[in-house]
Amino acid sequence: MKKRQKVILYSFLTLFSLVMFYPFLHMLSATFKSNEEIFSGIGLIPNEFSFSGFINGWAGMGDNTFGVFLMNSFKLVIPTVIFTIISSVVVAYGFARFNFPLKKLLFTIMLATLMLPQAVVIVPRYLLFNKLGWLDTYLPFYMPAIFATFPFFTYMLIQFIRGIPKELDEAATLDGCNSFTILTRIHLPLLKPAMFSVGIFQFIWVWNDFFNPLIYINSVDKYPLALGLRLFMDAEGSIVWNEVMAMSIVTIIPCVLLFFFAQRYFVEGISSSGLKG
Repeated sequence: MKKRQKVILYSFLTLFSLVMFYPFLHMLSATFKSNEEIFSGIGLIPNEFSFSGFINGWAGMGDNTFGVFLMNSFKLVIPTVIFTIISSVVVAYGFARFNFPLKKLLFTIMLATLMLPQAVVIVPRYLLFNKLGWLDTYLPFYMPAIFATFPFFTYMLIQFIRGIPKELDEAATLDGCNSFTILTRIHLPLLKPAMFSVGIFQFIWVWNDFFNPLIYINSVDKYPLALGLRLFMDAEGSIVWNEVMAMSIVTIIPCVLLFFFAQRYFVEGISSSGLKG
């Protein structure tokens, strides 16, 4: 009886996963189809395979190839991720291990910003960055990351550091280590899973971000992938959907590869930081 129940359960889960996975398969198959064939049915196998979607899509729009947008995304995302990890670790270490005036108040304010919608701060941020002359550059992404303005990551790392026994800090102090040495030699090796989690989250969020680059970046030659992909739908005339689908596949590949290669650290970081359900 139990064996039959397992067969039914696994069959249902397999069928459900195929239904959920079908949109991605349809997008993948659409890259090899013509516009007419894409909208002619729901079949996944093209009548005639064509790689024109990848070839023409990579050629991009105007003077900018899709490779330019890809490199712009890396220029935008990688420094932002690195700065986020470093600043979040430093701030989290301070909250988790030190006592200082107004600590509880500052911690409460930090948590309160988690509930602050981005729409509330987008106008003052734009005015500030405009006065500083940072518009049409990547500084509106770098500088907030340098100053640890992502409270979700800070809170996650605080929870992780609180799980590290304080006896390790005390033993290191007896050996002559100062606070900075304790952070670099004791905590950072133990924080590796949590830092991987922060890096994966931030990479995916910034990589897929459309709204903020649209607000702060004006030059087409500085567009990341999200804005570059939108150009295919702004072109005059009909939209060539196989090119849009092909470049969408190219866009999601880095996120998928990052998640699969760092999945072990990601799961370990989440389960050890107090954020698990």
